[in-house]
Amino acid sequence: MRAQSISPFYVMDILARARQLQAEGHDVVHLEVGEPDFDTPESVREAAKRAIDERRTFYTPATGLPQLREAIASYYQQQLSASVSSRRVVVTPGASGALQLALSVLVDPGQKVMMADPGYPCNRHFVRMLEGKTNSVNVGAGSEYQLTHELIEAHWDEQTVAVMIASPSNPTGTLIERDEMQRIIQTVSRLGGVLLVDEIYQGLVYGQDDFTAAEFSQDIFVINSFSKFFSMTGWRLGWLLVPEEYYDAVDRLAQNLFLAPPTVSQYAALEAFSEQNLQLLYSQRNKLEHRRDYLLQGLKALGFDIKVEPRGAFYIYADVSAFTNDSFEFCQQLLERAHVAITPGIDFGEYNASRYVRFAYTQNEEKLQLALDRIRLFLSSYEIK
Repeated sequence: MRAQSISPFYVMDILARARQLQAEGHDVVHLEVGEPDFDTPESVREAAKRAIDERRTFYTPATGLPQLREAIASYYQQQLSASVSSRRVVVTPGASGALQLALSVLVDPGQKVMMADPGYPCNRHFVRMLEGKTNSVNVGAGSEYQLTHELIEAHWDEQTVAVMIASPSNPTGTLIERDEMQRIIQTVSRLGGVLLVDEIYQGLVYGQDDFTAAEFSQDIFVINSFSKFFSMTGWRLGWLLVPEEYYDAVDRLAQNLFLAPPTVSQYAALEAFSEQNLQLLYSQRNKLEHRRDYLLQGLKALGFDIKVEPRGAFYIYADVSAFTNDSFEFCQQLLERAHVAITPGIDFGEYNASRYVRFAYTQNEEKLQLALDRIRLFLSSYEIK
């Protein structure tokens, strides 16, 4: 059965145990889930209240409110200097809805989607749900844990129909540079495939200018979300940029799979693009950059091997082989004994999974220091395995 081949999302088990420990009275530092401690901005919350008060709670078109699609297209032009037609914008129930729609119009049973290992775990499960196959490519620090155009060329086969990449990436926080992004787009096109670019951490890039793959091609799928940069995780709203030739098929699928994205969330999201709100979000990004620097320094001082420093998202991918040969057991023990929750590498694939863990720097510096202090004590008594 397909369902039996879907691996669990181990971080959710860690989160459940962490919450159980909290219910028992323990103080747990949460560095496991990709959800910063920032509230949804007040202006966005107020926009949602207005929508409810004005009874704007009925179904919208399957591909989203026209005015929200226009606002997203304008965001690309004004903030990223990318020309995107609103006709290509599809509003979705979270980025997961966007992934499901994109893969559903591309993958038939037996066909392959190439992606990096390590990578976001749900991607391969979406492919399996469609009775497709994952063409997983092992990536390491040498390519900053990213697929390159050379790797795509080397691992392409006749069953491969699409390639998925992510920049910034989960779990590593690494980026694909502009020139390499263009080379990847050209390579996948020449090989006869379709490229899907996961940009749900777009906006959370540190120390350099941000960009979107949509700047270089109108023939790729680009996935984004209101969850991360926009601090709207529980509102379950994302979007998908679709090549125009696929729009009708995506529209039909959206009608059947979702009927429509959440209405109140869409009206709230219209406020997310206001100049005042964007300035607040940029200030939050600066806070995340400081948190990254703080946690990086602390983890290195404790002996964690961080082979590539993250330049985006809010994750640090750390090699713990100096302490253990079983990162999952390491995470379990760290939670039980030190009450610090982090994510094991097994959540992100198979390649060197037992050597890696992911830290999410989603808490303030006081919490990060508390976590570092507890990890220091934990390591002093932890038996290397």
